[in-house]
Amino acid sequence: MKIGLQIDSFKWPGGPAEIGPTLGRIARTAEDAGFDSIWLMDHFFQIRGVGPATDPMLEGWTTLGFLAALTSRARLGLMVGGIHYRTAGLWAKTATTLDVLSGGRAWLGIGAAWNEDESRGLGFPMPPLGVRFEMLEEMLQITHALWTGERGTEGAFNGRHYQANRLLNSPQALTRPHPPIMIGGGGEQKTLRLVAQYADATNVFGDGPRVAHKYAVLREHCERIGRNYDEIERTNLVDITVRVPGSTGGTDPARIVDQFGELSDAGVQHVIMSLANVEDLGPLEVIGRDVISQVRDL
Repeated sequence: MKIGLQIDSFKWPGGPAEIGPTLGRIARTAEDAGFDSIWLMDHFFQIRGVGPATDPMLEGWTTLGFLAALTSRARLGLMVGGIHYRTAGLWAKTATTLDVLSGGRAWLGIGAAWNEDESRGLGFPMPPLGVRFEMLEEMLQITHALWTGERGTEGAFNGRHYQANRLLNSPQALTRPHPPIMIGGGGEQKTLRLVAQYADATNVFGDGPRVAHKYAVLREHCERIGRNYDEIERTNLVDITVRVPGSTGGTDPARIVDQFGELSDAGVQHVIMSLANVEDLGPLEVIGRDVISQVRDL
């Protein structure tokens, strides 16, 4: 089992001037602890459930570039990008840039998005959900064309939502055949169909029985189109508060190991955690010492 870290808050001591140094310490500690991947949300306002909209939030791709310079092993990605925040060709170009500069460690995480408040607040067009799914599928088609061969297909694309007359990508991504594409969400009719047809990984929320059901639906989509289900990496996003030495709160590391074992039994191959109080570094060290070593062989 792989273990990833999602950093979902930047409300740390010291204010804006300390965000960069604190983030650097978190990333280096996570990598040293054995985390396989580091993820950021693709949001511009903080989201409900994590904090008020006015809490600090960084633009994701820029921040991943910062992390690429500070790390050497962990893979880097957005959990997950919102399709309408950037034009179709820019997704592949930006992920390619991250892949080249990180030495081949980029993920392209993408989804249909949901946060209307930040979209309206910052002036992003917010098409209806059905339209966003159409945009997502066209973007995936364009991305695969741009990641074909040495410089992309250099052909044209004429879709309902996007038109492009030269799909050129130079330099090409280091990761071959291309950086892995993760589609986030568990919608059974649209999202998981797109995973089966275009993606290298899926990310769904929930406990073991819920994710097992979603994976079963994904398998059905794969069988319908003749795709090998085992080619798709199965990931799950969880919130964790770990008990650190000297603390009485949080979940005991042994219970986290059991929780991850249950997810593994349901088919999860890569658990990505949002870790409370991550800026203290102690939770990362506990996960590295008492959890990652125990679940690596699941």
